[in-house]
Amino acid sequence: MDQAEIPALLSRLASDEDASRKMAVFKLQSSINDPSFADVFISSGGLIILRRLIMNSGGNTLAYSLQSLSRLLEVDMGWEIFDSPTSGDLVDRVVELVVSNPLVNILRGAMSILVALVSHSPPESTTTPGTFGFRALKPAIAVYPQFFDLVVQKLQSADHALCATTLALINALIRDAISNEDANRGNTTSSGTGEEWPKFIKRLQDLGLIKAVYTHMQSAALQDLVYPLLEFQCLTKVLLKKWRKIRVDLERPEHRRALKSIHLASAPSKDYMGNSDGKAEEVQETGRKGSRKHHPEKWRRLGFETESPAAEFQSAGFLGMMDLTDYVRKNEDAFQKLLLEQSTRPLHERCPIARASMAVTLTLYEQFNCGNADNEDAKGLFQMVDAEQQDRMFQPLLLQWSRLHTAGLQAFFRLWKNTGAEQHDFEKVVELLRILIDQVVGQAGRLKDVDEIEEELLDYELARLREMQMNLLSLSFEDQWGDLFYSVRQSLKQEALTFVKEQRVRCLLQGSWFSKPAPRKESRGENTQKSRATHGTLWRYAKLSHNRRYLHWADFGLRTGQEPALDALTEKVDLRTISSVMSNVSERKSDSSSTELSTSKHSTKITIYGFLNPEEARKGAEGKEEPVLVLYPLSDSLASEWLDGLLMLLEQAPITAETNKLLDLVADYGVKIRLLKVRMEATYSPPPAGAGAVPSREGLDDDYYYDI
Repeated sequence: MDQAEIPALLSRLASDEDASRKMAVFKLQSSINDPSFADVFISSGGLIILRRLIMNSGGNTLAYSLQSLSRLLEVDMGWEIFDSPTSGDLVDRVVELVVSNPLVNILRGAMSILVALVSHSPPESTTTPGTFGFRALKPAIAVYPQFFDLVVQKLQSADHALCATTLALINALIRDAISNEDANRGNTTSSGTGEEWPKFIKRLQDLGLIKAVYTHMQSAALQDLVYPLLEFQCLTKVLLKKWRKIRVDLERPEHRRALKSIHLASAPSKDYMGNSDGKAEEVQETGRKGSRKHHPEKWRRLGFETESPAAEFQSAGFLGMMDLTDYVRKNEDAFQKLLLEQSTRPLHERCPIARASMAVTLTLYEQFNCGNADNEDAKGLFQMVDAEQQDRMFQPLLLQWSRLHTAGLQAFFRLWKNTGAEQHDFEKVVELLRILIDQVVGQAGRLKDVDEIEEELLDYELARLREMQMNLLSLSFEDQWGDLFYSVRQSLKQEALTFVKEQRVRCLLQGSWFSKPAPRKESRGENTQKSRATHGTLWRYAKLSHNRRYLHWADFGLRTGQEPALDALTEKVDLRTISSVMSNVSERKSDSSSTELSTSKHSTKITIYGFLNPEEARKGAEGKEEPVLVLYPLSDSLASEWLDGLLMLLEQAPITAETNKLLDLVADYGVKIRLLKVRMEATYSPPPAGAGAVPSREGLDDDYYYDI
């Protein structure tokens, strides 16, 4: 619309005819978000007419008027309409529409105006303080106390645009409450809502806010509420961060009551009570005179390290106390049963429940990266990543904090029991818990329900968790320590080679039975014994001599239960005369489909070759060779043991998959054993300067002694 048409437009807006007003305001809403148009509209007195329409009209005329004002505020113009002595009446009207009007198009416009009003930062020159932020809504909400209840209910609307605007209003109210609390920290803890921000947040949560947002975050219509949901997720992290920053102070009644409730829920015996009438003693840390006698293990019994529990919440803050209180309140029977069970154990084996609860709180806090909530630009990042990454940005499980904490704490108890942990193993169990939560919670998709998460946390196999722990340690250590870690690995591989060689050679020293191909059919006559004498027997036994220089063997007609003695083996091969060992086992080594040898009877053959002229071979000359012994192993494992054992005796590398797998296994265990001796902080930090360097002996002599 051309700016020259504005006078005529204003005339129609002020008309007594509803049809004329409706058409004019319909055109207005499509042009008013043009700053140049809006500037002329405002200077021509348009705000007065627009305000009159909002106050007095209804139906579509009202909907278009609300939409026009909303779009004007979006371009940061028209704020004067709220900076006047009569602005309160306009706010009352908009709040009234939100509470009482059922039409979606009117509700959307009214909600949008309230979002802008609460989110706006007023200029310093404003003539009427309190016309922006939640303070501007407070008088109207006093008239309509059901305002918050109805706003939260509108999150269940079938109109996704209305849901998005409603959630945007709730986000604005929460952010305003937090920011006002920060601004007034020196004077009062009250926010613009007229109450402390934690109480305001709890009020919204009690109305079903979390459940409604969680449902939207897992819905298929997510794209319609993307930015309000991301904003709410960010605000949730901000709130968790603020709760953690609050220091537990027993001078504050609510903190003292929370700690007292934990003690009472533990069903303490009379020995732990302050007096005979069942009332718990006041916490002695308050320093009040006349405090009742304090039991020496009152708080240690619940899993604290000392008898000053408030100080132990320093790291987890009031958030840690909230989580522990919530767990105890919702699981009182299980809490008491666990305490009773732990009381039967020696002190060093008892699971510290309170410390475990705080550890779970901090683990979840780190998992959701709540510490960086203030710097999180979710909207900007959302526009830069692909669809799959966008979906991963939503963390609906964050909204299930209480249930995750309970499930995580129960998982901690299970880990403690299954690992046989003691008090000095506490940090090790916490590390296992971190890996567990990262695998189950961190890898969960947006649509995964919290019920499944709870089951996985409780049923996750300890063996898999241990394997992940060692892999993570290995990767982290290798990344930080680089060349030093590589040299350790190489050293361990050499140790593993020595170990496996000895194992394989011992198999040869023990001796083994081998099969032998049956005589060919055409050579079989009536006299079977004569045929066997001609073509060989069906069994062969081989054994390495004790000095490891000769391979003794002999053929037998039957396989005896008792192993033949070395002097019963009439044939022998001098290992010094062996030129090579060949086998079809190596042909299967590179088969990626299986690391095991898959052979049928007689399909695996080991052929030992020797020099025709051993004397020349001993001198280092290359001579002709011929097969001197053929072995047919009865199993894949036996084939691997004998082939690689012979090769390693000849100072050659093993070639079978089974032996190489054993080598890797032994080397990996060596790495893991060494990693378990490394302090956790050293794993994630680089080596100190000069690590691995051999110190110089310059200036030293041989004049030294041992002080015994």
